[in-house]
Amino acid sequence: MGVTHAGDATLYAIEQAGRIMRIEPGASPQVYLDIRGRIGSGGERGLLGLAFHPNFASNGRLFVNYTNTSGDSRISEFSGNAGSANAGSEMVLLRIDQPYANHNGGALVFDKTGMLLIATGDGGSGGDPQNNGQKLTTLLGKILRIDVNSGSPYGIPPSNPFRGRSDARAEIFDYGLRNPWRISIDRQTGDLWIGDVGQNRLEEVDFEPAPLRGGKNFGWRIMEGRSCFNASSCNRSGLTLPVAQYDQSQGDCAVTGGYVYRGAASPKLRGFYFYSDACSGFVRALSATDARDGSAPSRIVSRTNKSVVSLGENAAGEVFVVTHDGLIMQITS
Repeated sequence: MGVTHAGDATLYAIEQAGRIMRIEPGASPQVYLDIRGRIGSGGERGLLGLAFHPNFASNGRLFVNYTNTSGDSRISEFSGNAGSANAGSEMVLLRIDQPYANHNGGALVFDKTGMLLIATGDGGSGGDPQNNGQKLTTLLGKILRIDVNSGSPYGIPPSNPFRGRSDARAEIFDYGLRNPWRISIDRQTGDLWIGDVGQNRLEEVDFEPAPLRGGKNFGWRIMEGRSCFNASSCNRSGLTLPVAQYDQSQGDCAVTGGYVYRGAASPKLRGFYFYSDACSGFVRALSATDARDGSAPSRIVSRTNKSVVSLGENAAGEVFVVTHDGLIMQITS
């Protein structure tokens, strides 16, 4: 379901059923953490996200996003080292009840200030029947931002846009999202990229330039992509529309957000954001500079003909494509 790093040459792959695999260059994968007994897996549920603390080498802290056996989301911290993690060390940071089985989000990333970003879906079903994307009293349909370095079990960053408001959850950073399955931070600029899965017509990539201030409303369920989702109620004022979108007419079904390439192996790819789709398996690219300028046309640069469920990067900034049947492929020029 994804691949990431802990600051060195090792890759860590997450499996939907509840294992994290440690992949050393030139060696067979080894089990790093196994929490299968706590996971409700299948469909859009399972072990969905993993992020290592920026100071993992010294503090051994890692964070996972999963759905439990009741189908509800858990954001938990574990302790470990480069070789293995302790399954008995779990500390649950956030419990999020899920009204339906789909749209659980899943991504975890640290921003440039060391705060943990958590992507949550709108709670599921179709058309966001509870309007969670627009409600500031629920954690569903949001990008959350918490401080795992203070508080118990976490702190609220002073710069969070809704901190101190009685009518909003202080953890909320951005809102108006349907199912932001994969998000990333550009390691060079600190920009936030969001791949938000559409309803039945349009898939979108959302963009927030650094320095991140939050408070953005990305439009769901008012909008799907750059189009009105409900024509009878479509007030676009104050909305942040996608930097890129595509329709589902060519067999696409669900955008898989990716990463800006900042590696050294393929200099021609530097500064391009790569993303994909869970059905068609294309790989698209767009210029991160264009996104900052407000217009970012993208084009298909490759096709995998597989279900691409994630992209990832290693410590050197090389970007990988992950397929649901277990392939991890490096993007090169």
